[in-house]
Amino acid sequence: MIKYKMFIQGQWVEAEGGSTIEVNNPATGEVIGFIPKGAANEAKAAIDAAYGALEEWRTLTANKRGDLLKKLYDLMLENKEEIAKIMTLEQGKPLQEARGEVVYGAGFLEWYGEEAKRIYGETIPSWNRNKRIMVLKQPIGVVAAITPWNFPAAMITRKIAPALAAGCTVVLKPATQTPLTAVKIMELIEKAGFPKGVVNMVTGDSGEIGKTLMADKRVRKLTFTGSTEVGKYLMKQSADTMKNLSLELGGHAPFIVFNDADIEKAAKAAVASKFRNCGQTCISTNRFYVHESIKDNFIENVVGILKNLRIGNGMEDGVEIGPLIDKNSFVKVKSHIDDAVEKGAKIAFGGRVMHSGVNELGGYFIEPTLLVDVTENMIIANEETFGPVMPIITFDGDEEVISMANNSDYGLAAYFFTESISRGFKVMERLEYGIVGFNDGMPSTPQAPFGGYKESGMGREGGHHGIEGFLEVKYVSIDL
Repeated sequence: MIKYKMFIQGQWVEAEGGSTIEVNNPATGEVIGFIPKGAANEAKAAIDAAYGALEEWRTLTANKRGDLLKKLYDLMLENKEEIAKIMTLEQGKPLQEARGEVVYGAGFLEWYGEEAKRIYGETIPSWNRNKRIMVLKQPIGVVAAITPWNFPAAMITRKIAPALAAGCTVVLKPATQTPLTAVKIMELIEKAGFPKGVVNMVTGDSGEIGKTLMADKRVRKLTFTGSTEVGKYLMKQSADTMKNLSLELGGHAPFIVFNDADIEKAAKAAVASKFRNCGQTCISTNRFYVHESIKDNFIENVVGILKNLRIGNGMEDGVEIGPLIDKNSFVKVKSHIDDAVEKGAKIAFGGRVMHSGVNELGGYFIEPTLLVDVTENMIIANEETFGPVMPIITFDGDEEVISMANNSDYGLAAYFFTESISRGFKVMERLEYGIVGFNDGMPSTPQAPFGGYKESGMGREGGHHGIEGFLEVKYVSIDL
């Protein structure tokens, strides 16, 4: 088995004592490698490196920083196939999806390589004829980036690209389940010629590494994607040093299909939104509200798509649905299905649990499942499932469904389908969500802001909005 290393100060290093953590293929259960089990000392070394490299990097011209990001973009595309295979092996998503993620993730490098040149200041007219007012934007400093397992490439580039463009240096902590994609990206960063210490990566004990990053006052910003529970914990830890925060947390996305919707289009978008990455995306739909008058037609269209989906190992040709990431995810998804059925929901398609541990496929697989007659008292209507289950709840009126859609502590993404522009604008404006798909089930793109309301987090990633969180605003008053 390959033993991988951490990347600190431009060097590939092991953890103290050589301790390691297994990395498993969720489709087969096989061990595919080992990563260093770093902890506080390794995290501190990475902070030292990032802080030491900060002055040189922040004073580099925007053009030079942009050129290096563009070089990294080119290298990611040149190595697309290798990165995609690594991602599928450690995360489980179908290879075709993984290829798409590499292209999507590389897009942030290209976008922010250009955005580095558009960090503009201001001059403001003064009330005093002898004074001049200037506003400067400067890099915030060392950034801690903690990324999740569900998008091992794109969540890294979405965080480090704006940080680097702004002139910040980075300490990256990738998810323990999927660190090998991060290792490959670090190899490409080294190959692209980034100065030593500008980007560092530590792996291992999440608790110890996170605690060290949060306690060190030299780390001025945390950018984190993960659960709301962990986000709140990190927020509390960061309070003593008053870090700037970007938190992209949990979701509970509604998908509304009105009676005037293009049903075929809505059904295709619903399946894409729900079953991409086996339902393991933060903006995956969790609640489907379908107008009573079109319910049967919509369900028929969805079933027609689901019956042709192929489930299996993502490395195999034609596979569209991969495994769940681990046993905990498997148990949670199964419990949501069981609870719904016990409370009166019916399985209109799927529902087959392909094992209760490790079966003939080796990993944790659940067949894409369509539930009907779902009600608001079921767990699946109130908690994020993060798996391949599509619950249908019916409604009659616009006011009713908007109220149901907004009845959540989360506010990341929402979707609705209608052919009425008037209705569309009214619904769009009233949905309490940071991302809204109006006749669109796949809204993510590098040039647009990504983030949520309420307990879905704070700050935005993507677009010109995404670089603002890595910049300090400095007001300068000059008395002539």
